[in-house]
Amino acid sequence: MIRHAILAAGLVLSSASQLRIPGLPLGPGEACLFLWLGLSAARIMAGAGSHYTPAFARFALFWTVFAFALSVGAFVGFVIKDHPDTASMLHDTIAYLLMAAMTCLALATVDAEIGFRRIGWLLVVFGNAVLAPQIAMGWDAFSLSSIEPWYWDRFRGWSENPNQLALYCAILAPVSIYLAMSARGAGRIVGLAGALLPLIAGRMTKSDTFLVATVIAGTLFALLRLRTWLTAPECRFGLRYAFALLLVAGSVPLAISLAPHGMAAVDEAEVFAKGLAKDKGGDASVRTAALRLQLWGQAVRRGLESGAVGFGPGPHVERSDVLSHEVFPTPFEAHSTILDVFTQGGLLAVLALLWLVGSTLALALRARFDALAAMVAAIAVFSVSHFIIRHPIVWFALAFCAAVGVSALRPAPIGKRS
Repeated sequence: MIRHAILAAGLVLSSASQLRIPGLPLGPGEACLFLWLGLSAARIMAGAGSHYTPAFARFALFWTVFAFALSVGAFVGFVIKDHPDTASMLHDTIAYLLMAAMTCLALATVDAEIGFRRIGWLLVVFGNAVLAPQIAMGWDAFSLSSIEPWYWDRFRGWSENPNQLALYCAILAPVSIYLAMSARGAGRIVGLAGALLPLIAGRMTKSDTFLVATVIAGTLFALLRLRTWLTAPECRFGLRYAFALLLVAGSVPLAISLAPHGMAAVDEAEVFAKGLAKDKGGDASVRTAALRLQLWGQAVRRGLESGAVGFGPGPHVERSDVLSHEVFPTPFEAHSTILDVFTQGGLLAVLALLWLVGSTLALALRARFDALAAMVAAIAVFSVSHFIIRHPIVWFALAFCAAVGVSALRPAPIGKRS
């Protein structure tokens, strides 16, 4: 239980980058993660044992292929580049090693049916306990001299930037909903309540990606719940089944009757979406989009220059004409997970990452874990315009989904089969 609490605390505090030691990429979150890694490794060496599961094999294979692709890319980078950025390469390498060790040790030492769910509940409790004072600081209830909760007019809490907090909230909310749906009695209320603060904090960040991810994940979740109500044997002929059947039967005539109002609704939806977006869809959103499009074009060019094998860990996009180089250090990151991975490990690394995320989503869909499937969709949306694979919460979310999905689809022992 103590080990699980340390891991949950490390995941929660890893987003609190303003609490890190000045000049060092180390804070309370990273300290908890390293402590958990040490305790888990010591537990295995002491003979407590570990278990080999399909989820562990899946992640071990991914990290092996990913490490090989990055190694080839690093070799090419040292050969082609005159002055490789060794500091950035070392930073990313350490981050990947930490993520690989965390996911593989978690899948090897934590029981999927009990342990991962316990860590999930601790993550929800700790996450809300940490979000509450952050939101209170944002509303000027109190202040700390070393922390600035606002980045201009965007809320960032204890994180370094608003998008970091938005990603954390986009994952915490679906995990809370999944735990609520799989719990009984008061656990359902606690789980649903645990999703409120992440949604509030995520909206306060004014992250356009959080808005898009919430809409897409919410829509997917609603469709999957409708599928469950229509096809699950335990829901047949119940109130939910009747409601779902009525909704499906009435969708076609309803769509036909509303067709004349479609264009007006599209215009109103566009205005509404701009009102929710950063700077109400104004200059800030336009500049951000222009910057990212240029960085993405540069990333594609750099990846192709490497022969589609990458240049190894670290940023590799050389310039941007949208913003001054005085604003951001060079070289840049592409701020897109797929493109950044393409510049680092080439096509092989991209295919490995797509396979891992896609197979994890397929597991959630097959196991009918609708909230977790929506969570993977939200992660995919964030990966389009952010480089997210150095965040521990992302890898725990994927490992959590894989572990409980494999456990749910595992055939029951012969003696327990009906």
